[in-house]
Parts: sequence; C-alpha cells; structure tokens
Amino acid sequence: MGPGGVFLIPLLAISVGLVAVIGGVIVKPWLAHREKQMELEAKMIAEKAAQYASQTSSLEQRVRVLERIVTDRGIDVADEIEKLRDQPPLN
Repeated sequence: MGPGGVFLIPLLAISVGLVAVIGGVIVKPWLAHREKQMELEAKMIAEKAAQYASQTSSLEQRVRVLERIVTDRGIDVADEIEKLRDQPPLN
C-alpha cells in the first residue's frame, strides 16, 4: 500500500458515516414529510371525486325528469313543471 492508501480506508469510513448521518437527519424526515403531503392530497382528491359523483347523480336525475317531460305525449309541460316545483327536493 502506498502512502495515500493509509488514509484512504479511514476517509471512506468517515464518508460512509457522513452519508448515513445526512440520510438519517435530512433525507428521511424530508421523505416522511413528502409522503404525508401526498396522503393529504390523495384524501382531498377522493373528497372532490365523491362530491362530483354526488353532483353527477343529481344532474342525471334532473335530466331523466326533463327527458320524461319532453318525451311523454299528451302532457301539458307547464302543469308538469308546476307539479315538480311542488315536490320536495330529492336530496
């Protein structure tokens, strides 16, 4: 081993130790924080999806009623609209 080889092994050991410490002190908490952020974003997206699904269902019901009004023959549209206004909301 040459004169530089004597210092190479301790230098590598110190470097590996520093990388481990930096990983434990900086990288690990940052990754945990990032994971928590992603979980919160996923929950928010799921809530929005549920709201959109509910709104879509409500709109589909309204469209069905309108289709029934338009396609039924012999129905006076104004009377049907008035009947629907008197009904309580489906929600």
